[in-house]
Amino acid sequence: MSEQAANPPQEEPQDLGFGSKVSRRARLRLLNQDGTFNVRREGVSALESLSLYHAMVTMAWPKFYLRILGLYFALNTLFSFGYMLCGPGSLNGAEGTTLLGRFQDGFFFSVHTFTTVGYGHLTPNGVGPNLLVTIETFVGLVGFAMAAGLMIARFTRPTAKIRFSKVAVIAPYREGVPGFEFRIANVRKNQLLEVEARVIFSWMEAENGKTLRRFSELKLERSKVTFLPLHWVIVHPIDEASPLKGLDQEDLEKCHAEFLINITAIDDIHSQTVHARSSYTYEEVLWGTRFADLFRYSEGGLVSVDLRRLSDVEQVGELG
Repeated sequence: MSEQAANPPQEEPQDLGFGSKVSRRARLRLLNQDGTFNVRREGVSALESLSLYHAMVTMAWPKFYLRILGLYFALNTLFSFGYMLCGPGSLNGAEGTTLLGRFQDGFFFSVHTFTTVGYGHLTPNGVGPNLLVTIETFVGLVGFAMAAGLMIARFTRPTAKIRFSKVAVIAPYREGVPGFEFRIANVRKNQLLEVEARVIFSWMEAENGKTLRRFSELKLERSKVTFLPLHWVIVHPIDEASPLKGLDQEDLEKCHAEFLINITAIDDIHSQTVHARSSYTYEEVLWGTRFADLFRYSEGGLVSVDLRRLSDVEQVGELG
């Protein structure tokens, strides 16, 4: 390994916010491919770190519906037990005589009350049941208002669904100059505008008997595009000014190299900025390959790309 390869030139930024302890000690990847950070915060109680709003807004739709449904059944079950505790005559029109029958009457009366449907077949009888009805109608109105608010927040929350190629490649770029490349594409039908990419090269380095993590922002062939209707091949030319100059596959493995990616864009529906993150470790960088062609052409001249092939590569000769 050359002296330049052993000590790539350092550029800003020297710290991305992970802190010096993580930078010096962590040999695992800093950023997972799904955009989550590979660190953990401890010493905080579950109650302190709990954010129901954030959890309900960011969780997947199936989980969201299951939690709303579970809470709905749990509350109605709780109130049905309340009506049972008020005694056998707490509900006019109730026909159940066994515990199961009384629970069934109380549960369905609770559903009618909670949703303000009120068919009229069952009615509360006495002070206790009427107090429960008063409380349940309030809980139901507030609950549906909160659920509607969460639904609106989820629908109006701008998020990007950018697909990254599963691998990056070191491929021929121009005559005598290879390039570090990866591909991204917008998988949604909305349009992303003013799409900007930043790539940070991270590596471990020994200095004065200590192992330090270094960061260097890679200069891209094109760091910003106005539109992203198809896909974008993001390229860092490995020229004389590149910190990757002189490094080979073995060098990247020895220094635990990682390439941190940050994408920002403007969502044309919400007119707000959205973000996407990912990373590639040295194991996910393929050498002597290039990305396969994605383009398809119809008889009418329409151009399309097959995103199923976003990560497809093919072998090439010498990098130059």
